[in-house]
Amino acid sequence: MAALGALVKKVWSIRSFLVLLCSPLVLLPILFSLPPKEGKCLYVILLMAFYWCTEALPLSVTALLPIILFPFLGVLPASKVCPQYFLETNFLFLSGLIMAAAIEEWNLHRRIALRILMFVGVQPARLILGMMLTTSFLSMWLSNTASTAMMLPIATAVLKSLFGERETSSRENEENQVSMQRNKLHTASTEMQLLTSVDENDLTEKKDVTIDVSSDLRKEEEYKTNIWKGFLISIPYSASIGGTATLTGTAPNLLLLGQLKSFFPECDVVNFGSWFVFAFPLMVLFLFFGWLWISFLYGCITLRRTKKSEIRADAEAKAELVIRDEYQKLGPIKFAEQAVFVLFCLFAILLFSRDPKFITGWASLFTPGFITDAVTGVTIVTILFFFPSERPSLKWWFDLKAPNTENKPLLSWRKAEESVPWNIILLLGGGFAMAKGCEESGLSIWIGGRLDPLENLPPPVAVILITVVIALFTEFASNTATIIIFLPVLAELAIHLKVHPLYLMIPGTIGCSFAFMLPVSTPPNSIAFASGHLMVKDMAKTGLLMNLMGVLLLSLAINTWAKSIFQLGTFPAWANIHLQNTSTSLLEDVQNFTLNSLSKS
Repeated sequence: MAALGALVKKVWSIRSFLVLLCSPLVLLPILFSLPPKEGKCLYVILLMAFYWCTEALPLSVTALLPIILFPFLGVLPASKVCPQYFLETNFLFLSGLIMAAAIEEWNLHRRIALRILMFVGVQPARLILGMMLTTSFLSMWLSNTASTAMMLPIATAVLKSLFGERETSSRENEENQVSMQRNKLHTASTEMQLLTSVDENDLTEKKDVTIDVSSDLRKEEEYKTNIWKGFLISIPYSASIGGTATLTGTAPNLLLLGQLKSFFPECDVVNFGSWFVFAFPLMVLFLFFGWLWISFLYGCITLRRTKKSEIRADAEAKAELVIRDEYQKLGPIKFAEQAVFVLFCLFAILLFSRDPKFITGWASLFTPGFITDAVTGVTIVTILFFFPSERPSLKWWFDLKAPNTENKPLLSWRKAEESVPWNIILLLGGGFAMAKGCEESGLSIWIGGRLDPLENLPPPVAVILITVVIALFTEFASNTATIIIFLPVLAELAIHLKVHPLYLMIPGTIGCSFAFMLPVSTPPNSIAFASGHLMVKDMAKTGLLMNLMGVLLLSLAINTWAKSIFQLGTFPAWANIHLQNTSTSLLEDVQNFTLNSLSKS
């Protein structure tokens, strides 16, 4: 038995290597059961999906597999695969990451966060609202992981000022309390210590008071535990929600933009401005209902009116003092912070107003089609590398004794190189390469031909089903990998249902960010869970309703204001062109197959 246990441990220790070797062999039948080119492309996609889900290889390394497998299998030449890794969409994402690096370099994000917390107040429900608003705002521009990692220390400092140190998890606290009660040890207040001098004749009265005080202490401890959980769980959730509001907020949004240009080159309705007009109201609604749910579940909002105790009032005053002290430590705002803030505002405004669709944008002043979001983003972030970080002075030119020190720019390339997650850019490229392979090999057409049973499905029902399936799938897999796999299928399903492709692709894309139920679902969830104050059941209980709310709100948005923004009520001309090309390609395939059969006979 011991030998069997040792063998199992050895196999488990090399599980990644086994998955790496066995997956290609398990998937081999696909190469022989499908048409040659489509089968090879599907083989590569399923292999990558399997590696992404199991993380047998690093995600970014798996994203490089199309460069190897597509040319070797004859799906696409390298000259068509490699350019997919640095499309225009990648440069838009890169510009957002560089702007985020400058914000972090000068601690502007921390100043904004503390300022918002000072504004909302220090009552637990208000503080959770402040945390969620701040995290979601930062997540619109920074990565979800960076926003969570920055906000958690602030939340911890505030919680410690409210309730003191809390090193053990809630389960350990429960065990400690049981142990204390078993050994008749209670955390006694001053009044309880005085009661210990009472005569034995008053024993009954003393027992009653002990029970009452210990009950109060238990309730207070439970209240503290719940507040800790509410604070910590609200931060990763709001980071995931906030990332959906901008195109650069999270990788799946950019993958949608890139794959739209691959499948439907004539589609120009999605850009930074139009996406923001659609997604920002959805984010605000989701944040509001999510805040109500978290605050109610963890006791920050109650239906009963209770008088605030002096202990809680003192704790809230201490918390307010901690926030103000943290803000004071930042010192007066520096010239570099002001410059980065101005450039950040310019970055957001120019991206939004380039071509917002509901009004004429400033890009109309230039040659149509030449100025894109990527051009705008890269133009602004380039300024960061030469704009001075200290206020220029005219006196310096006339003061011959002034030191001739070189003025540092707002951002150095070394800092940008260290801060930018280049692995995400490779991951985006892998997604675009997969989409190109699906298009060129005819796999998307083959998948579309297998979707006939879904043609009678009402589109609103299809939206809900798609969002639910993707939200569940992304609980166990990377959101980027999930949307890479599903977007080609959703595009073909929309064509077969004769609905606007964005009507299905947008819910699928945003649904990828609704991963709230498990610690492993997203890096922000993992960071919050690693604090030691949350259990899996806490995330599952809270996240289940969050997922449900997300699905319903997304369905509401796509069937109301999104219809006017993206003209979802009609089947667009650019989708018709794709349908005609698909039919032509399918007819050519049938003709070639017939000719080959005749020549063999």
